[in-house]
Amino acid sequence: MNKEQFVALGLTEELATKAAEASAEELKGFVPKTRFDEVNEAKKQAEKDRDSVGGQLEELKKSAGASEELKTQIEKLQGENKATKDQYEAKLKEMSLNTALKLALNGQTHDPDIVASLIDKTKIELDDNGAVKGGLDDQLKGLRDSKSFLFVPKEEGNTQPTFKGAKPAEGAGAGNPPAPLKGYDAGKSIAEQRNGSEK
Repeated sequence: MNKEQFVALGLTEELATKAAEASAEELKGFVPKTRFDEVNEAKKQAEKDRDSVGGQLEELKKSAGASEELKTQIEKLQGENKATKDQYEAKLKEMSLNTALKLALNGQTHDPDIVASLIDKTKIELDDNGAVKGGLDDQLKGLRDSKSFLFVPKEEGNTQPTFKGAKPAEGAGAGNPPAPLKGYDAGKSIAEQRNGSEK
């Protein structure tokens, strides 16, 4: 959980900061679900490809009698295997890119999936570890300007609330309590009024 989520649960800013740091430290050894899903999907695809190639080889054994037919079938299978490999690599690259984007956007946006769908993924560069290394910041800046409601507001150092509205009047006495009137005695004024009403 991040700091904002802890604050939403009712913790103070200080406790929320400490809890968010402890949560981040605890999760360092864990694999994010998106990364797990990515690896799991790659494993399933590899097993599927292995079974497919195994079945193709069995077919080759059966048809080994005619060598010209065999050559044609081998070429066809090699083409199919290359196409399957290319599709698999493209799908894996897209999954890696989506995972890296979601991790990079986490904590910055209200919904990383929506913001990721607005990003031009052809401009994104990943490093060797699968993290975003370039092409994202410029796009995010543009989105922050045009669709700021998608982003979590950045925290400023000032925790005091700021008020917008009318500016108080300036001039003599502005911002200060009014000075007492000279020569005015409230007690005397009240006594005179009462004496006047008794007559």
